Amino acid sequence: MSNSQKVVVVTGASQGIGAEVVKAFRERGHRVVATARSIKPSDDSNIVTVAGDIADPDTARRVIREGVARFGRIDTLVNNAGIFVAKPFTSYTAEDYAAVTGVNLAGFFHITQLAIAEMEKQSSGHIVTITTALADHAIDGVPSVLASLTKGGLNAATKSLAIEYAKRGIRANAVAPGIIKSPMHAPETHAALGALHPVGHMGEMSDIVNAIVYLDSAPFVTGEILHVDGGQSAGH
Repeated sequence: MSNSQKVVVVTGASQGIGAEVVKAFRERGHRVVATARSIKPSDDSNIVTVAGDIADPDTARRVIREGVARFGRIDTLVNNAGIFVAKPFTSYTAEDYAAVTGVNLAGFFHITQLAIAEMEKQSSGHIVTITTALADHAIDGVPSVLASLTKGGLNAATKSLAIEYAKRGIRANAVAPGIIKSPMHAPETHAALGALHPVGHMGEMSDIVNAIVYLDSAPFVTGEILHVDGGQSAGH
């Protein structure tokens, strides 16, 4: 394998932003390990798919194990899998809390730990985590406490990882999106959701993909929370 042919792990890879990230890295000639609950096998010999719940530590173990077995290394991990539940704070149930923290926090923790252990073997690697601009700038009418609790924690963890591994050749960054046109949002909601951004419209999935690709190709950038949010985090 050439030095330029990275091995990239993508979580939440079966649809939406995750599927677009897989496509973007394959277009650049990189090999991909793609995981999601419902992901199907790929005809592409340079894509390994692993079906499973990322909140389950066994899924993380299988993803990294199969990636290393097939491609020999792990260079980049894109923590894309996430759950957003918009409810008033007092309406959250124990099941909501377990689901959101399971995917957003446990899902990040287990696979990132295993990926970094592989990256340490080659003294290089990159973690990119998808968070949310809501962690920095809450919006009236968009209840988001569980998102802020989990994704805000991931922003902080990203900076901690960046410092802990800076001298070991491993970078950590995050992309903090605004509201993006994806299968999560029905078309009839787009106008109202777009109006929540200073620029007056929602983002495209390509905006997030481009940010991830940029960070992965920027060796002097680490500990960055890159807001791709139509100006949300700057103010209203």
